[in-house]
Amino acid sequence: MANYKSVIIGSQEWMKYNLNVRKFRNGEPIPLIRTPDEWVFASENCQPACCFFENMWWIGPNYGKLYNWYAVNDPRGLAPEGWHIPTDEEWEKLTGFLGGEEVAGTKLKSKREWEDPEGTNTSRFNALPGSFRKPDGEFKGVEDDNNWWKCFGYWWTSDENDSGSAWERSIRDYNGYVYREYAEKGFGFSVRCIRDFQK
Repeated sequence: MANYKSVIIGSQEWMKYNLNVRKFRNGEPIPLIRTPDEWVFASENCQPACCFFENMWWIGPNYGKLYNWYAVNDPRGLAPEGWHIPTDEEWEKLTGFLGGEEVAGTKLKSKREWEDPEGTNTSRFNALPGSFRKPDGEFKGVEDDNNWWKCFGYWWTSDENDSGSAWERSIRDYNGYVYREYAEKGFGFSVRCIRDFQK
């Protein structure tokens, strides 16, 4: 079983970086999507998919991949053995431990890449602005041609909101909030895993 760098935050153990796997836990490949049409097809047919932001594969070690929720919820298992995709409640527990949604974002943000306000990363969660992909295949989160990474970070939870959407968390460049929202399952967001057995 592979070892993943992790951090203890309160009673939870989180991976220190966004997920960057290309295979499900059972070894079967997760479709790596490059074109908008392929992404739309996966979304419309409720099929798992992943991608790199703007197809820039070299950012994977730092930013991970973007996954649609059909990959998150696939029975073959997106999270590596010993880990799982956090529930909405587990995210709520994380932000609560860090002082609430209004201030937790600054504590989760990495000290690099974010601009206003900068992150303190006192949690050691190392959240980076990985941006996202829309169900229509368009990449979003671009501030300008030189600073695409300085806007948003979005992370899936494992919980549905309804048949077409699921809960997620996001952090923005311009404040210290952690936003709790729901999004269509065809969006491509980052994934951060949590340990199965909490200490």
